[in-house]
Amino acid sequence: MTDFKTEWDKMLSGEVYDAYRHEFYQRLIETRCQLQRFNSTDADKIDQQKEIIDKLLGSHGTNCIITQPFRCDYGCNIHVGDNFLANFNLTILDEAEVRIGDNAFIGPNVSIYTACHPLDPVLRRKNIQWAKPVTIGNDVWIGGGTTILPGISIGNNVVIGAGSVVTKNLPDNVVAAGNPAKIIKNIS
Repeated sequence: MTDFKTEWDKMLSGEVYDAYRHEFYQRLIETRCQLQRFNSTDADKIDQQKEIIDKLLGSHGTNCIITQPFRCDYGCNIHVGDNFLANFNLTILDEAEVRIGDNAFIGPNVSIYTACHPLDPVLRRKNIQWAKPVTIGNDVWIGGGTTILPGISIGNNVVIGAGSVVTKNLPDNVVAAGNPAKIIKNIS
């Protein structure tokens, strides 16, 4: 049997790993406890909220604002740049790294997923899982209710329309919308 560090490294590198190991569950519980503290902190206690986010996220730049409530799996695999603003109900399943650049604005009810599961139900019953990282560039605005799937890369200066499901990579300087999200306009 492999040790937990090996399984954690496999998770981060996109390999198949045993997501049902007790240590993963313990880390999820620890993160949920931090999130419960964050989400229940009075709205005017900005310093207390910041202290929790400082410990929770892998890294963040200056002016990192995450509006309550916020949900994630581990937190430590999330890295955001300067001037980050996330509105209500941001959910990030960060089994792989999620990297978001500077000047990103995320509307309410946005979900970012990295976790992947087999299509075959027999394999799903064996607790097989893997993850693919998500990368979001600088100056990106993600409209409310958007879902970003595992392995997606979004370029710089991108606007994603509300309610979109991003299933394919998006280049720099575009507006995309829909389910699945399609490029509808170039931004000069």
